Amino acid sequence: MLPRWTTYPALATVAALLVTAVPEPVTRPAAGAAAKARAGLPVTQHPRLVVLGIDGMDPDILRDVVARYPDRMPHFRRLIEEADGVRDLGTSTPPQSPVAWSNFITGRNPGGHGIYDFIHRSTSTYGPIPATVTESTAGSVDLPGGYQFPTSSGGDSNRSGKAFWTLLGDAGVPADVWRMPINFPVEPGRGWSFPGMMTPAVDSAYGEPTLYTSEPDFDQLGQEKVIGIEVARGVARTYVLGPENAFKDPDVDGHLERSRAPMDVFVDEDAGAVAVQVDSGAPLVLTPGQWSGFVPVAFSMLPLGLSDMSGIVRFYLRSVDPLEIYASPVNVDPRAPIQPVSAPDTAASDLADLIGLYYTQGMAEDVNGLKNRMLTDSEFMMQAALVYEERGRMLEVALDHYMRQEDGGLLFFYYSSVDLAMHMMWRHADPEHPHHDEAFAAEGSDWWSGREGSVWRDIIDDLYLRMDPVLGRVRERVGEETRIVVMSDHGFAPYRRKFSLNTWLLENGYLVLKDGFERELPEDSLEYAPVFIQAAADWSKTKAYGIGFNGLYLNLAGREGEGCVDPSEAEALLAELKAKLEALQDEDGASVVLRADLASSVYTGERLAEAPDLLVGYEQGYGNSDEASLGQIPHAVLSDNLGGTFNGSHLMAPDVVLGTVLANFPLTLENPRLEDLTVSILEYYGLQAEPEMDGRNAFE
Repeated sequence: MLPRWTTYPALATVAALLVTAVPEPVTRPAAGAAAKARAGLPVTQHPRLVVLGIDGMDPDILRDVVARYPDRMPHFRRLIEEADGVRDLGTSTPPQSPVAWSNFITGRNPGGHGIYDFIHRSTSTYGPIPATVTESTAGSVDLPGGYQFPTSSGGDSNRSGKAFWTLLGDAGVPADVWRMPINFPVEPGRGWSFPGMMTPAVDSAYGEPTLYTSEPDFDQLGQEKVIGIEVARGVARTYVLGPENAFKDPDVDGHLERSRAPMDVFVDEDAGAVAVQVDSGAPLVLTPGQWSGFVPVAFSMLPLGLSDMSGIVRFYLRSVDPLEIYASPVNVDPRAPIQPVSAPDTAASDLADLIGLYYTQGMAEDVNGLKNRMLTDSEFMMQAALVYEERGRMLEVALDHYMRQEDGGLLFFYYSSVDLAMHMMWRHADPEHPHHDEAFAAEGSDWWSGREGSVWRDIIDDLYLRMDPVLGRVRERVGEETRIVVMSDHGFAPYRRKFSLNTWLLENGYLVLKDGFERELPEDSLEYAPVFIQAAADWSKTKAYGIGFNGLYLNLAGREGEGCVDPSEAEALLAELKAKLEALQDEDGASVVLRADLASSVYTGERLAEAPDLLVGYEQGYGNSDEASLGQIPHAVLSDNLGGTFNGSHLMAPDVVLGTVLANFPLTLENPRLEDLTVSILEYYGLQAEPEMDGRNAFE
């Protein structure tokens, strides 16, 4: 699904984009601090508090890494001693990043903030829709010459509840928030606010890379973003794919044409190098294994440049013969964003002035590049290293900006490195994983880790080791008197076996297919084709279906488009489904589902009615297949997790993947949860928690 703005770039030609008014950060004059010091008062009006968010940091893994490498984890070792041990942090149900970070942002459970999964379902079509933005509808007004004026609605934030930094700002407390997941559209405060995960790219919702190749693999043919190129007299003429052009009339199938920007590749085989030129910009000379910086690219939507959309893209030369060039997703240009990627909106360009162009898309580590085999595992880790290094430069700017704020206040800074790399590389550290590659696991990785003798089998340890200097730098810059919290949204576990919920529902009679439809053939079949419940299910007989990574919905009459389950039967049907799922065993007798939670038992709030009826909490090692999560009906109920998908995960029962919390001051709660941290931050600054919040104060 493309970003919302691809349906309305026309608005940019007639008026500025409508953006919520954002206050500029308030900075007191430098003389204020000196005056306070002369009066014997605290230098800052508000106490300082730094929260370092490390996505996916697991408490058990952290304990193990610190125990194995005490000399390489001095800063975490010290913090653990100050905190009297690593504390488990209760995560969300389900423990998915958009859900968990929404709990932290709002201090509410999903029944209050309304985010239940990466993927929600449409009650009218039974199809998947984005979870974090409202469902969009697009229209148009016909124009002459094969053009149209696009109109749209929806696409706004789907999360209820004010962000805690907005509440702080309303009370005059400065708060800088860097790369916060699920912060798009950007929520303002009294400080700088940058969005993280779920921020779209210009050309795609989550960011889709492109592979240019003179020798495409057979199974890559037909992929829109695998572009075959032919070198003639040392030059290959091609293009950069941009967003769909909502100005152009759709084709007979209702599809919009993608915009393009011209790109030329000049090949010098003797020198073993290429020069890439986007539009009429300066050529980028690359040798194999080399990455370019970001370069600007513009996509023309109307003739005469009446509506251009700007983005940035970077390249990686995989090889000269055959010619293979990777191109990143087209990121939003922070100097000319189609929609703000910071608050205030000038902060994004200010940051670019200080560190250069940078990744603005939510998932900067390009997991899709590895999933789609546009990058190898080692190339993916090379790209992840670029993100890590960029995040370090960003951290320095964040610390500079924060320490210049004489009023004190909050700093939140987020790292995605541990989470996204473990999703894709877990199998190499896990000999029991069915997709474990022992040969690759034994290859040296010291060029990436900086640790002599390291191999890819050590990838999880090395990801944690790379977080220690980050913590050390924060402590060095903010001083010993500043309170520091390190936290994660959830932990991590192996994902070795795929369970397909819709296939299980089919085999157990809860999902019924129309005449002429069957479940999918095995993926290695020459006649394989996806089968989606939207088209295949007989909704007059189907009682339950799955959409999302953990969600099961009843086909409830009066709620779903063609619901057939009488509401009076819902309670008994859910109890039956819960019991069967919790009793489910793999062929070796292993439990597949640790627990299946009724939404009415685990959620409270005004948006409870939107929740999946049952939350399937998988046991360690198991998870719903990507295909079933999107509404497909794969061939097998259970299968080995092979191929290019996530091989480590946290889309399981919350008990399996608890988060982590550490602080350099006492925490008073025995079993703290994400929502408790939210309430604690507010009360630390003298604010009462909102009545709808679920948390308790955990700070002494």
